[in-house]
Amino acid sequence: MKIADLITWFEEWANPAWCESWDNSGWQIETGVLEQEARVLVCLTPTLSVMAEAIALNANLIFAHHPLIFHPLKSLRSGEALAEMARLAFTQNIGIYSAHTNFDQVNDGTADILAQMLHLEAVSPIVPTQLGLGYGRVGMLKPSLKLQELLTTIQTQLRPPKVIFSPTADLQQEISRVAVLGGSGAGFISAVVKTNAQAYLTADCKFHQFQESRDQGLILIDVGHYASERPSCDRLAQKFQSLDLDWVQLSQKDEDFCQFLSY
Repeated sequence: MKIADLITWFEEWANPAWCESWDNSGWQIETGVLEQEARVLVCLTPTLSVMAEAIALNANLIFAHHPLIFHPLKSLRSGEALAEMARLAFTQNIGIYSAHTNFDQVNDGTADILAQMLHLEAVSPIVPTQLGLGYGRVGMLKPSLKLQELLTTIQTQLRPPKVIFSPTADLQQEISRVAVLGGSGAGFISAVVKTNAQAYLTADCKFHQFQESRDQGLILIDVGHYASERPSCDRLAQKFQSLDLDWVQLSQKDEDFCQFLSY
């Protein structure tokens, strides 16, 4: 399959026109690779480490969740990471494509994968957008789990460096309705409360957002940005593997930019 055909297939599923106004899904750097047979390295974040990996593996497309370019560029200067990414992309003939908030909304996107990993049933979007899709997912645990069991399941499935959750007096509380949203989901707390979810799995939550959740009777669970979205990259690589691609692999050089000291 040529790169052009792969992108057409993907955009029929997750149209970049669906992305938010502040977002930048789609081609980040297209170096003239559209007619080449696709050799794809899938990653969460396009970094210099991922670029070095792509070069070593003779990939011609880095397919990322996070955009390389978020804001209009004012300059590209030697020594800057983004400028170096652009230089290597053109000199090594490697395209960079990102699917961000459009991929968040679709079936089998970032939120759906989290819901599937927790075996949620009767799943629906937290915030519907178009075509019955939307941001986040909320569904039922059948059978229900004690909060301690749910936290253990999350730790086992996502393997975050740390799980942070709202103060609660009872880890034996029965949890039957759970909401999930990969990435920075604290802005959806009010919407989650309206779904009657008892617990909300997401990332990048601040101190007072834990207070807000506690005050509204919602258990907020923060596993970190990387842990909440990396599984969807793995699933995307698997989807690509089912197509007639020359080669596809999940990056082994993706980075979690938040680390915790272990004693």
